[in-house]
Amino acid sequence: MRRARDRNIEDIVRHRDLAVEFFYKGLAEIDGSPAQASEKLYKSVEEGVKALAIYYDLRDVLERVGDRGRWSVRDLEDAVVRLSKILGEWLRRAWEAAYYLHVEGFHESRLSSASVRERVGGVERVIEEIKKITI
Repeated sequence: MRRARDRNIEDIVRHRDLAVEFFYKGLAEIDGSPAQASEKLYKSVEEGVKALAIYYDLRDVLERVGDRGRWSVRDLEDAVVRLSKILGEWLRRAWEAAYYLHVEGFHESRLSSASVRERVGGVERVIEEIKKITI
């Protein structure tokens, strides 16, 4: 039987790896499809927030997610607010930029490649932070 800690490590690694994968796929699509790049860059931050929430053991958020069986935007937002107090305001700004990419870049397809590229820095900082997670 696997211990809870082992499952947590597996979840952190899974979310971290997905975040990195989405990030590089998003970068590769900026010039060809800003909408698809926007969504992949958003997903990279979303997965990064999940990895960080598990790593920093945000129990109340994780319990809600576990009870529901999925993450909601509210869960992600709550995690970002809490994590920003630990890691700094840059994380909240990165989340806001990523959510803007999700809505305006992907759902509304209103962003140019240049506009998407302007928001990559915050996303990249999330990726750098989760790469530091050692297990």
